[in-house]
Amino acid sequence: MQVDIIAGARPNFMKIAPIIRAFEARKAAGGPLRYRLIHTGQHYDPRMSGEFFRQLGIPEPDVNLEVGSGTQAEQTGAIMSRYERLLLDSPSDLCLVVGDVTSTMACAIAAQKLHVPVAHVEAGIRSGDWTMPEEINRMVTDAITNWFFTTSEVANANLRKSGVGDERIFFVGNTMIDTLLGNIDRLQKPDFWDGLGLQAGEYFVVTLHRPANVDKGDGFARLLRAIAEGTRGLPVVFPVHPRTAKTLRDLNEVPDSFRLVDPQPYLEFNYLVKNAKAVITDSGGITEETTVMGVPCLTLRDSTERPETVTTGTNELIGTDPAALAPALETLFAGQWKKGGIPEMWDGKTGERIVGILEELLAGKRGAN
Repeated sequence: MQVDIIAGARPNFMKIAPIIRAFEARKAAGGPLRYRLIHTGQHYDPRMSGEFFRQLGIPEPDVNLEVGSGTQAEQTGAIMSRYERLLLDSPSDLCLVVGDVTSTMACAIAAQKLHVPVAHVEAGIRSGDWTMPEEINRMVTDAITNWFFTTSEVANANLRKSGVGDERIFFVGNTMIDTLLGNIDRLQKPDFWDGLGLQAGEYFVVTLHRPANVDKGDGFARLLRAIAEGTRGLPVVFPVHPRTAKTLRDLNEVPDSFRLVDPQPYLEFNYLVKNAKAVITDSGGITEETTVMGVPCLTLRDSTERPETVTTGTNELIGTDPAALAPALETLFAGQWKKGGIPEMWDGKTGERIVGILEELLAGKRGAN
């Protein structure tokens, strides 16, 4: 039996790597499942795609839909039509989608309309913020999913509230953490480390790309100044997301302590995170990695789809008001940041659990929709 594994954007790549390894291990042990890796081409820049595949040991995709750039609707339409054509020409037994990017939603819709069941890895997470495209992708995908693989009991509860029965929910853990734990001893210094004079624990990492933070130049400039003031002159390493780069080009100046660098491959980026004094971000996935590595994290958002990183981990929601950074950073410099812990089932074995359950589901031994 064949499972399509869908990947389209950088957050997906870290999530599929341990699933692919588990498929390969089960196949070597005589397991019945085979997979077809489908890259939608949503992220087509080699820095956002090819380098991650190489570093994480992900094989070359069996199919690349090559959708390229476009608006949300244009990408969604292109992915749906091209994946539909693939399924019509070469059917599959299951569509496995991960995370909450456009490719996740689009392939789930195309599969269900051709009566191919859908399994969603990282199902049930919710931020409650409908201004985020990812939130819409999550809600649509979960509305048409057959089987739900979850990272937390909060996600389980969200699914139950929406009417999903327990027989279709599988609390398996977090494949992002599988990838992190599997590579923690392979992390490597970025090329610019020595040139920038970076020292462990003596710099900050910043990632920003949410529209509320970066799309308006004046507000973005105030945020950068607040970060510079609150970090007390320490270097601020800022891997610049393509969306953010557009606004940065229009700013008159960037604070002197900022070190603007290109988006980093997986091993280099997480080396930066692991050795940082703290991370300031508006990302969701990074808060999971900082939690496991025990690195303080300040999230510039009003809500999070990963509440366990706050209730259990090292993350705190600061909000989008730049004035909120100063007191939070004072707490950090005073050595009073919480230590945090690691959420349940984030143990590096999630990929194995997922593939084991899929074998039973596709053999008709577990609950179905």
